[in-house]
Amino acid sequence: MQIDALKTIVIEALEDLKAVDVAALDVSRLTSVTDWMVVASGTSTRHVSALANTVVTAVKEEGIQPLGVEGENGSDWVLVDLGELVVHVMLPATRDLYDLERLWADLPTDAAPSGEEAKA
Repeated sequence: MQIDALKTIVIEALEDLKAVDVAALDVSRLTSVTDWMVVASGTSTRHVSALANTVVTAVKEEGIQPLGVEGENGSDWVLVDLGELVVHVMLPATRDLYDLERLWADLPTDAAPSGEEAKA
């Protein structure tokens, strides 16, 4: 499945269950672990869990098996690993504390743009 289609499935699943402040981050130039991160907030631990479960169900319906899910029952942060895309669903206070959007935006890239050498 193309990454754009996977992002669409994940974001629609989150929005269908009223996730708050859904953000998609292209981290492909920052890490080799994943290409995209989707970050969203839930309004309670139950909502966070339901959002993560909805994402898992939606991708499974498309024939994609998640590589892992961390932090389920009663957690303030649930991570769904889909390989090329990692989903982080958090309570607003947890999201503010870890501030993944700023953290990943501020990191230097691992590699220089094509045709350029990395500067020492």
